[in-house]
Amino acid sequence: MIHDKIKNIILSYYIDNRIKNINKVQQNPFSYQKKVLKKLLSKSLNTEFGIEHKFDEINDYDSFKKNIPLRTYEEFFKYIKKCKSGTKNILWPGKITWFAKSSGTTNSNSKYIPVTQDSLNKCHYKVGKDMLSLYSHNYPNKKKLYNGYGLMLGGSLSKGNQSYLEGDLSAILLENFPFWVKYHRLPDYSTSIMHNWKEKIERISNQVIDKNITNLTGVPSWMLILLQTILKKSGKKNILEVWPNLELYMHGGVNFEPYKEAFNQLIPSKAMNYLEGYNASEGFFAIQDQFDSKELLLMLDCGIFYEFISLSNYNNGKKDAICLKDVKLNVDYVMIISTNAGLWRYIIGDVIKFKSIKPFKIVITGRTKSYINTFGEEIIVDNTDKAIVYACKQNSCRIKDYTVAPIYLSEKSGAHQWLIEFEIYPKCLNSFKKDLDKKLKDLNSDYKAKRENDLILKEIEITCIENEFYIWMKKNNRLGGQSKIPRLSNDRKIVNEILKT
Repeated sequence: MIHDKIKNIILSYYIDNRIKNINKVQQNPFSYQKKVLKKLLSKSLNTEFGIEHKFDEINDYDSFKKNIPLRTYEEFFKYIKKCKSGTKNILWPGKITWFAKSSGTTNSNSKYIPVTQDSLNKCHYKVGKDMLSLYSHNYPNKKKLYNGYGLMLGGSLSKGNQSYLEGDLSAILLENFPFWVKYHRLPDYSTSIMHNWKEKIERISNQVIDKNITNLTGVPSWMLILLQTILKKSGKKNILEVWPNLELYMHGGVNFEPYKEAFNQLIPSKAMNYLEGYNASEGFFAIQDQFDSKELLLMLDCGIFYEFISLSNYNNGKKDAICLKDVKLNVDYVMIISTNAGLWRYIIGDVIKFKSIKPFKIVITGRTKSYINTFGEEIIVDNTDKAIVYACKQNSCRIKDYTVAPIYLSEKSGAHQWLIEFEIYPKCLNSFKKDLDKKLKDLNSDYKAKRENDLILKEIEITCIENEFYIWMKKNNRLGGQSKIPRLSNDRKIVNEILKT
């Protein structure tokens, strides 16, 4: 159709032109970061935070560090709480009406990260367009992408109160997408933001099964379930028989490697492309710019000013941050951000490593705290500690120690395996397990979502052990007052070592 040809030409021209700006920024990284900081400070000069921290006196990076202390979410929450109450001009000019929910705080089952119109337009959407620009640049013949629909698998959205909406970042992005994205996106909006994932998957599959889907976006664990559902409904052998023009999957949020083989089986084509983005609730930080490399290009002109602390210094209590010009290769850094969503010198909790400095490319190496995020559940030690205390109290038992690791039960689901050494055993291990699971759901909204209907996370598995923890610690020279069994692991290395003792 002529209409589709015109639309394709306009979209391709607009997106392809972005590559020029990406190259310009990467050639002048420090200049652009300096401009970002200056603009952030200038725009927030008269906010409550800006006045309190004397933004009008900040004229360089040293005074910026002097006037604004580093903060974790818990230390920052008093400002976010005011924003949630509807108060204007606290962290960013105007009223903040969207808050992205994510797990990981020690004080609540969810964090509430402010999302502003500036952070949507000048960060999340801008980097999203850059992601497509890089794809078009690397694959100039792949123009069918814009001739079909993009299947976007988003989270839920709900009213926090009368003054704001809260939900997954993906749902907030869907709520505010520009018209040209909505024109190409499926499923419909009401389905996209549903809370009931079992019903949601069913409705999405019905809406998209007969459409010309050319690209996919979403978290791998949920996307696999959707693709399996569509395959079962269609009776086809693989997804390419359902969508022959499918060419791209854009993903992020969890490590993709455990899922790669499952996707290869569902989409058996070397022409299928996979593109990773580092898009968190706090901002869209980096994108994969070369498809034969897992390194991510750090985006430097999208309303985010970056600082870093080496992980070794951070763990030793040394919190003197450095800016981009002082980073070194292959050092684990805790990332600090100031953003156009009103986060100031915020310790996001992610640990990255620079693999290139011309241009600046990173890999994500972990979190500042022990965690499990194999299936997007974002379980932290505070969650498991509280859950096991609760289960012990409910079942009149006592433990000596525990550790937790993921299990891959199939290509699309898994579970958590708990190795527990009891001092006093529960009368009923199954009752203990159910209480443990219940408390984790209460503490962590992402875990609860993944456990819903056993779609992604199956029921907890508990392995009772006797003296294996002691043997493992002795074998690894970890005996002593300050040595502890690692509580959580995002892989099975430690658990497998313990089970072999």
